[in-house]
Amino acid sequence: MSIHGQGKVIMFVAVSMDGYVANEQDEVGPLFDWYGAGGGVSYSLDGDPAYAFDTTAETADFLSTLVAPIGALVIGRRVFDLMNGWGGNAPAGDHVYVVTHQPPTDWEFADTAPFSFVTDIADAVKQALETAGDRNVSLAAGDLGGNVLREGLVDRVILNLVPTVFGTGRPFFGTGGVAEPVLFDDPVVAQGRRVTHLCYDIRR
Repeated sequence: MSIHGQGKVIMFVAVSMDGYVANEQDEVGPLFDWYGAGGGVSYSLDGDPAYAFDTTAETADFLSTLVAPIGALVIGRRVFDLMNGWGGNAPAGDHVYVVTHQPPTDWEFADTAPFSFVTDIADAVKQALETAGDRNVSLAAGDLGGNVLREGLVDRVILNLVPTVFGTGRPFFGTGGVAEPVLFDDPVVAQGRRVTHLCYDIRR
């Protein structure tokens, strides 16, 4: 969906070897252990030291080249509820767009947090791109990411592949399937510590 002068819509998260972003209880287990697996490089996706993690040069180079800079996030209501909206703070970028048919009515940070609750998927992505400008939009995987992919609004898919098998859980692309195959270019691959990064651009 990105156009000249705009960033990309990037579906980005850690995933198990059998394709899950969490187990059935929405627990991520070891999927994000690589964020602190060491390597001597302090890195943050949006440059905020509060969200920096200790990683390898290979991981930092991959993320800074193919993911960052992030200007906005698009997430679903499940992620919002699980994280309680990160206490009203965007974990990356300037604004978070939450796709939901039932915006919260009693969230304590509603009046101050840089969060918008949007009912339409395409509208959420459009608003996020406008906010991000020439930076990228990070899109949560799972059912939301799968729906955005089916809408043809994803530019890039990044699998941060962790050497673990869940057996069952929340699929990376959700449960809706696709009407016809979605083709990707050959991946850019980087080996980190406890993670293999795979970047696939959508073939247009």
